[in-house]
Amino acid sequence: MLHVSTLRFLKDLKKNNNKPWFDAHRKEYESAKSDFTVFIQSVIDKHSKSDPTIKSITAKDCLFRINRDIRFSKDKSPYKTNMGAYINRGGKKSLFGGYYFHCEPGQSFVGGGLWMPMPPELNKVRQEIDYNFAAFRKIITSGKFKSVYPDLSRDPEYVLSRVPKGYEADNPAAEYLKMKSFVALTSLKDSDLTSKELIKKVTAAFEALQPLLEFINESLT
Repeated sequence: MLHVSTLRFLKDLKKNNNKPWFDAHRKEYESAKSDFTVFIQSVIDKHSKSDPTIKSITAKDCLFRINRDIRFSKDKSPYKTNMGAYINRGGKKSLFGGYYFHCEPGQSFVGGGLWMPMPPELNKVRQEIDYNFAAFRKIITSGKFKSVYPDLSRDPEYVLSRVPKGYEADNPAAEYLKMKSFVALTSLKDSDLTSKELIKKVTAAFEALQPLLEFINESLT
């Protein structure tokens, strides 16, 4: 579980997203960061028993900085109003698909996959889906997957309007070959974040996602 104070800090930061306020509340930030780090490490320790590829990863390898990159953004708010962790075999900068946890009051979620890969990796995943569509479809329609995730995300940002070059429009896997990201997410309530059942809930979501990640990552090796 996460402490109520961690959520309170993120709520307050959203209302006061500026450096003077942040500097004045750095102790609260450090406390929230420590709480989040301990939680993520607990998730890694538990889920690595099911997925040994993340056994050597630490929370430090997975956490994102709270500072925003504002160089090319119209929004000059200096800080993110969430805490996030991307857990996979190579850490958050790895090319492999992985698990993601997003803590943001009112907008938290858990899941993962492969987000916006570069063309070489994207082509490999598409090819694997084309070659082994029956296996891919079995994974994303399984009862375990469906009990947590309705489907892969179909956000317009992640989907082409047409089947990519090299594939026929009537390909049985067409709707998935159009995808530029292969991500599955499920939302979390604020009450979930402070529940003693949070680690259990998150690792159950990761276990439901694991076969998809194994399929994706096999295509990248």
